[in-house]
Amino acid sequence: MNTYDQKVAGIVLAAGASTRMGTAKQLLPVAGMTLVERALTAALGSRLDRLVLVLGHQAREIETALGPIVREPKLTIVHNRDYKRGISSSLVAGVREIAHSHDHAMILLADMPFIDRHVIDLLIEGYLKAELPIGAVKVGKHAAHPVVFRRDLYEELKSLAGDVGARALLKKYRDRVCLVTPGANYDGRDIDDREDYRSFQIDLKERNKACPIS
Repeated sequence: MNTYDQKVAGIVLAAGASTRMGTAKQLLPVAGMTLVERALTAALGSRLDRLVLVLGHQAREIETALGPIVREPKLTIVHNRDYKRGISSSLVAGVREIAHSHDHAMILLADMPFIDRHVIDLLIEGYLKAELPIGAVKVGKHAAHPVVFRRDLYEELKSLAGDVGARALLKKYRDRVCLVTPGANYDGRDIDDREDYRSFQIDLKERNKACPIS
């Protein structure tokens, strides 16, 4: 089957309480938009067929702040009331939303601001061509986000608990993971605290001087 005939859903995890940041990092301003809006814009511009945004902490405030993007036809917003149980609860909520409609699900983190549509599309292409149950970005010798899973692993994803995400499955099936090299300019940092945010803003300005991120 042609890889373009296969549809991949995206799940953006953005439910955390941002305790290390001290404020909702989903709403931090980034070049005229919020951090979560930046993640959504990249994902909506990619080959992903559908996008699920999982919110939890300050869900209503974040949804309101998103403005017109909430009306995007491909976007569904899910409120995870169990977000305090850890990131796995948001992953489970997202997988449940797409389980009956899509055979592949990509997990994206809203606090990784340099993940653009090109990285997402590269991962989709490499993963579908490999016909393995898991695909991930390769950083050094290790798997990193984004990560994509085939339908036969949905039940295991839904059984996860705590603040571990899908790391356990990457370890369990490490010999069945397609690792896709994202290129020399890949930057997989996440924004956890104020120092991360300050560093990101400086680097973003430098990048934009050379070439705006799409």
